[in-house]
Amino acid sequence: MAAPCEAMAAEGPRSLRALSAAAVSRSMAVLEPDVWALPGHLLRGLLPLLSVFRLERAEAAARRAGLSTQPIWRKLWDDVMKTRPPNSESITCWRKKFFETFFCNVLHGVLDVSSDWRLNDHHFSPLLHSSPHVSQLTLCNMLQGAVELAAEHNQKVLENLASSLQILKFQHLLSSDQSIRRSLVLLLHRLIHHGSVSHVSMCAWPVPDTVLLVLILSMSAGFWRSGNALTYHSSPCGLCREEGDTQSQESTLEQPERDCCSEREWSDGEHQKESSRALEKADVQEEVNGRMAGAGHNTALSGLNCCPLKNQTCESIKVSCDHTVRQGAFSPCFSEQLSCRSVLRKSRRRVKSAVGKKRRCLRRSRGLCADRDDLYDFVFTVAKEDSSVSVDQTSITEGENAENWTTSSTGSPCCGHAGCKRRGGSTGIFSLRAAHRFRSVSTLELFSIPLSGDMCRTLSNLLSSWVSLENLVLSYNGLGANIFCILSGLRALSQHSDCCLHVLRVSDIFSYMPCMELVRCILSVFPRLHTLSVSFDLKNQPEGNRPEGNPSCSDSEIPESCLEQLEIRFPREPLHTVFLLPVLKASKSLQQLSLDSATLPSSQELGFLLQALKENNPNLKKLSFHDVNLADHQKEVLLLLQDPMLQEITFSFCRLFESCTTEFLSEIINTVKRNSSLKSLKLPGNRLGNQRLVALADIFAEDSSSSLCQLDVSSNCIKPDGLLEFTKKLEGYIQQRGGKIQFTHLRLFQNWLDQDAETAQEALRRLRAVCSVVSDSWDSSQAFADYISVM
Repeated sequence: MAAPCEAMAAEGPRSLRALSAAAVSRSMAVLEPDVWALPGHLLRGLLPLLSVFRLERAEAAARRAGLSTQPIWRKLWDDVMKTRPPNSESITCWRKKFFETFFCNVLHGVLDVSSDWRLNDHHFSPLLHSSPHVSQLTLCNMLQGAVELAAEHNQKVLENLASSLQILKFQHLLSSDQSIRRSLVLLLHRLIHHGSVSHVSMCAWPVPDTVLLVLILSMSAGFWRSGNALTYHSSPCGLCREEGDTQSQESTLEQPERDCCSEREWSDGEHQKESSRALEKADVQEEVNGRMAGAGHNTALSGLNCCPLKNQTCESIKVSCDHTVRQGAFSPCFSEQLSCRSVLRKSRRRVKSAVGKKRRCLRRSRGLCADRDDLYDFVFTVAKEDSSVSVDQTSITEGENAENWTTSSTGSPCCGHAGCKRRGGSTGIFSLRAAHRFRSVSTLELFSIPLSGDMCRTLSNLLSSWVSLENLVLSYNGLGANIFCILSGLRALSQHSDCCLHVLRVSDIFSYMPCMELVRCILSVFPRLHTLSVSFDLKNQPEGNRPEGNPSCSDSEIPESCLEQLEIRFPREPLHTVFLLPVLKASKSLQQLSLDSATLPSSQELGFLLQALKENNPNLKKLSFHDVNLADHQKEVLLLLQDPMLQEITFSFCRLFESCTTEFLSEIINTVKRNSSLKSLKLPGNRLGNQRLVALADIFAEDSSSSLCQLDVSSNCIKPDGLLEFTKKLEGYIQQRGGKIQFTHLRLFQNWLDQDAETAQEALRRLRAVCSVVSDSWDSSQAFADYISVM
């Protein structure tokens, strides 16, 4: 390894110890066991000369010697990545950060390992050795990364990822062919169903591939057919096979003769795989036929009115047995699988005979030649509903509570929606009867992905039984009226006692209904939410332009909720406390409230809101206003600042000091000085300026009882000289109080500190000796030019 010597030679003459370290680094393959036993002062000079392979192996020895490798990994990042990572101040382990980014760059072909001698070690396998450090992975474009990871030579890499990977992201996806989807299936099955991925995020997909999107959603929800049908390089999934054998043995010991029509077995995930394997073949074939039957529709998910009895395994689904008995086709239990299959075919023929000739021709043209491993077999059944058959709802556990949305405030919105009725939509409750239930993720995020009506119904069906889901984020999906289909699935999910959904965030460009009405709808459907965020950019449609058949929640009663955090971004809608009041009354546990971009219809409205909060939400700790004009509400602002319960108050871009007088500023300072419960005060974008910033330093005066720890004065036209004067005044107060001050954090983003760099650096240096300062290198001149250009 000549590279270390060349690097040292370029830096100038070295000591004998440094030269010895370079010589040792070239012979690490032989000397490694002895090197790790070296004392710390010798090991310190050797570590920077090691390749990433050897440096990784040196971690334990470095810890024993009391040495940290973090500076070496940070320098390695700077030399190899040549970029500044976002939020670098919060990075606690540069080794993990380096390997995680290194893995992604190598996987996507944007980093050449031969570009740096520290990466070019013949013992070092880039993907294999970096994979244990990867907790977040992004797959994009044509999913080339998924194909590479699913390749046979990367089997060990995939095993490592199954243990380490927590977050899987998909970004800028394009349409893919069958072979790529097969690789993706293998990847998702291993990382989600048999791995540790708990967070799936998809973003920036303007024209989503329907099949691919449903595939990712379904497998994220834990649905896929029998693992024995999912092959890894022509062999069944070994993990599924082991689990199946274990379950089969347990079922044989516990219950030799199991009822073939037990619905409980399906809901508990206890399947007799050996006895149902033959029936699965028939069911898979029926899925293909059902897909072809719906081929006359415009979308891939339009098979909502396809033939009944699809995907019904006679050993698992009680409904199929009961329904067919009523038709006289067969008895509930069977002596042989073959006879069961033949009777199933007869029953299916009878149902098919009621369907038009066109569909029969489509099925016949497909025949029995369908490939049972075709991904379409599964994907095209996710959104189908047995709308053409009247099934006894009392035989379906989830269906017992499927009331019509139009008749109950907590019913299924999808039923009451006209668009859903036209397509035969059901209550959003759906069982993937031919699929097995595997482990599912707890967080699902969909950003900037348009969701059609059929896709919303698909998502609704998946949500209805996704009990492990804890966080759901739907952002800029163009939902419109289809929000009610999503609510339908959430309502069905809320009926499960073990459902875990606590966080729901919905944002879009256009609001289909007023924000407060949507909030009431959501809480009526799912009162167990802990965090709810509703955000829209533009005003809702006028009432007269709404399609007919859509429900209204304005008069629905909200049950007592578990809500702790509520965030509402109004599309310039007026904030009427009378509409917010029912939500506040039902949310006794509310701790955080954020109101964004609302307009106050009258000067008394903010007072009404404060009174309502005081009466109904005694646990409120954080209150935030963003882009709400509070210039004429000085009295209410002072009342908020003296509230003894609030610990964090945010006035962000509220024009607070637009017409501020000296008396008002003094009242604000004196009020904060007397409030010992307020810990954080955030005032970004309020035209504070230099003089008012200097005045704010009086909050920390010797006679102050304030416990303020955090102050945010970002975007306030602060100049370097004003910041320096504030710093000097603050230092004086700290000295008067004997250094006892609780102030710990100051945020200074987007201020005019670039106008005098020398003065700004001095102020920041002195401030950092007092507290933690978060700032940036903002170009105020360019920002002003950008502002002028869009005026």
